[in-house]
Amino acid sequence: MAGVSDWFSIGSTVACKTCYNKEIEGEVLAFDPQTKMLILKCPSSSGRLSLNDVHIVNLSLVSDVQVKREVSPTSNEPPQSLNLERLTKRVRNHIEEKRRLVKSLQAGVSPEGQKLFIAISKTIQNIAWNGQNIVVFNDVTIKPPYKLDNVHGDENTPAYKHVRKVVEKHIKDTAALELQQQQQQQEQQQQQQQTQ
Repeated sequence: MAGVSDWFSIGSTVACKTCYNKEIEGEVLAFDPQTKMLILKCPSSSGRLSLNDVHIVNLSLVSDVQVKREVSPTSNEPPQSLNLERLTKRVRNHIEEKRRLVKSLQAGVSPEGQKLFIAISKTIQNIAWNGQNIVVFNDVTIKPPYKLDNVHGDENTPAYKHVRKVVEKHIKDTAALELQQQQQQQEQQQQQQQTQ
């Protein structure tokens, strides 16, 4: 491993070649000298300028490391500490979300119900399973087969109206996606027939 430093400054540009002969070049976000783990921020592989790819590189498994641009620390202050309370809350929320999804699998809920549950949970946190029924805001129940007619609750409440809109949007989005997939399959079949 040529050119490995004892320390990589945050903000420096580093290029390395992995054990799979993949070259990665990016800005150093973090470096742990004990585990020799380097975190690099690279331009997005999707081409979108608003996004970045983040690579975690084990320097023990790279064949070459080069510092392309060194950034000297502007102050002697240590890097900012992480907000552990916020991170703990985030982990707890993700674990709770996964538990709810596992609970739906254990209840034998159909894939349509699971997809609707996931769609609703992206915007509404107060959602749970009651057997095979989805309960939102403790007041609105969605029963199988999870269509618009299966949304039950007090129709005059804002919660009912909001949940109904979310369900309606999910059904429309799902139908549009299925139509798009069917069109793609038809185009592929036509292309295959033309090449034969």
